[in-house]
Amino acid sequence: MRVPSLRGRRVVTVKEPCRDDFPALGREIDGRGISYLDNGATTLKPRSVIQAVCGYYESNGANIHRGKHRLSEEASDAYESSRTVIARHIGAAANEVVLLRNTSEALNLVAAGLDLAPGARVVGCLDAHHSQLLPWRRVGHLDLARVDAHGRLDRDHFRKLLSDPPEVVVLTHCSNVTGVVHPVRELVAEVRAACDATIVLDAAQSLPHGRLNVRDLDVDFMAFSMHKMLGPTGVGCLFGRSERLAALRPLTVGGGMVDWVDLDGSVDRRIPFRFETGTPAVASVIGSAAAIRYLEELDPDKRHRREQDLCAALVDGALARPALTLIGPPDHTDRIALASLRLDAAAPAGEVARLLSDSYGYMVRSGHMCAQPVVTELAGGEVLRVSAYLYNEVPEIEGFYQALDELLTWLAPPTGG
Repeated sequence: MRVPSLRGRRVVTVKEPCRDDFPALGREIDGRGISYLDNGATTLKPRSVIQAVCGYYESNGANIHRGKHRLSEEASDAYESSRTVIARHIGAAANEVVLLRNTSEALNLVAAGLDLAPGARVVGCLDAHHSQLLPWRRVGHLDLARVDAHGRLDRDHFRKLLSDPPEVVVLTHCSNVTGVVHPVRELVAEVRAACDATIVLDAAQSLPHGRLNVRDLDVDFMAFSMHKMLGPTGVGCLFGRSERLAALRPLTVGGGMVDWVDLDGSVDRRIPFRFETGTPAVASVIGSAAAIRYLEELDPDKRHRREQDLCAALVDGALARPALTLIGPPDHTDRIALASLRLDAAAPAGEVARLLSDSYGYMVRSGHMCAQPVVTELAGGEVLRVSAYLYNEVPEIEGFYQALDELLTWLAPPTGG
């Protein structure tokens, strides 16, 4: 496998996303083209990513960091070059990026690895994903900052929780339920001014929609998943400041994370390798670098305008329909192109999602979004979530709402005596 040099590579932002780049969008279901609107869960993959994954298997397929033969060395070089691409995308050093399976594993690594004292106090937010709730409940006492009726953080309550200094503050940059993008820089500044807490950011929903710089954000740890930003499944990334990673205890132990093992003990490898146990998802990591390159070659201004147009179509379409309740802010400010909808009780969200798929070709999500506390608080039950991405177009959103109108009319209980 030929490993391209990444030194001195310049990004030229002249490209626009093209639907033809995504083979899955060419599928039909019962003769009808599909519209993929479940991007908050997982995005589709462009051909360049698919080719990078297939290229590894076709021309190499060897394990990494396991031998001195040519194939292993080529695969190792490609793997570590991919780590560098990912790190550079977020303004980190390569040794500050740990390559894991998903965001959940990354957050669990930090929660378990900090070696908190029993009952240690952790402050989080009500709209956190379960992966930013459950690991911290396991290792400490978790207090959640409230959100208002539209899902925006109650800043006064957040400050009150900081007044009794916590050991850890866990932030969600963007809610996967409301689409709200929280002012992380401001929140981090408030934490730094109030206490000496470790700050852990879940950026799984925000980073796919625009570049972040971990130095500017001033967080200690940040987790995200490549499958939500055009990359393959099976790759989660953890950024950690080098000194914080060096003090973190590995979550798992075994092959690949040690330099030496004898009858008396072992010596761990340096960061980040001490956290990467066993054979990794080599092809998926190489494909992740291709995803980053695809994103970096897009015109950021045009991409932002498309995001705003999609967001407006989602929000305005929901507000125009009395039968729907938008879970989230009724505006287009500081949010991504994602809308969670509460339907009439006579229309179960899961059944509506199935019918939208099978009868109209619209792929959307239903349920509690792995964020049940905030869904219960704001919606009282399951929701229908529609999440757009860079290959979606406004007419798709309009078509989705027209299909939903038709379905809800059909599912409405009969009236009359």
